[in-house]
Amino acid sequence: MLKIAWAPSYVLPLPPHHRFPMSKYELLPQQLLHEGTATEGNFFEPTPIDTKWILRTHEANYWRRLRALQLTAAEERRCGFPQTQQLVDREITIAQGTLACCAFARRHGISFNIAGGTHHAFTNRGEGFCLLNDQAIAANYLLDNGLAKSILIVDLDVHQGNGTAQIFRSEPRVFTFSMHGANNYPLQKEVSDLDVGLADGTADALYLRTLELHLCNLLERVQPDFMFYQAGVDILDTDKLGTLAVSQAGCRARDRLVLQAAKSARVPLVVCMGGGYSDIRAIIEAHANTYRLAQELFF
Repeated sequence: MLKIAWAPSYVLPLPPHHRFPMSKYELLPQQLLHEGTATEGNFFEPTPIDTKWILRTHEANYWRRLRALQLTAAEERRCGFPQTQQLVDREITIAQGTLACCAFARRHGISFNIAGGTHHAFTNRGEGFCLLNDQAIAANYLLDNGLAKSILIVDLDVHQGNGTAQIFRSEPRVFTFSMHGANNYPLQKEVSDLDVGLADGTADALYLRTLELHLCNLLERVQPDFMFYQAGVDILDTDKLGTLAVSQAGCRARDRLVLQAAKSARVPLVVCMGGGYSDIRAIIEAHANTYRLAQELFF
């Protein structure tokens, strides 16, 4: 059975310029239920994560100040969110959702966090709407508990997974692969194990050819026993913050490549949504396609 982490607390009372992208966390489950891709039994509501797993990945001083709502004004601007207790609660619930998904993925092959993919969170700071790095936290949990020895993180958001790259730059058991817009945020890139920067306007054919080549090589090279996928849909040609020109069909084909690769290699896969800033209908359709493919390929 496909298991999907979701909790109502993902919708926050944010300023008007933040509300649009946040609404997808409520609308996507409704769409999946409406069309029959998922049932109520597919969803589970995570609890807050144990602090020890946050501190395994993030510096204690950063976590203390984040929890106490003591970030500086400059740090708050970098994160993009106003400091609220509800926001912190959301972050620790997202992190537990991704961690819990690991067990479901090991059992069923794949699982999803309806949020997550907070790849701009560093060990000691947040930025770009990311405060705690959920996939990094979950990866460290797997390593520490002997549940994985070689982890591949596939980050296909239009923005480089800079926080994830920084967190694992000295961890050989985690291979970070980011394929993103070369000229998009962040301007100052970190160094992933493999970075593929794409030119502005890259469309379906080149995008998919490039991804397939690297993905096949990485599975052979890394030999992962667990995978995480950051499935941002801000690669779409309609995205307000993106620089690429991938169609809805191309985005679906991208997801098929990743999901099929994991299934063929029998590697458990946890998928997180990541970014998306198109018209809300386009966002929901692109994200829903990922779940439809999971049901088609795995169940």
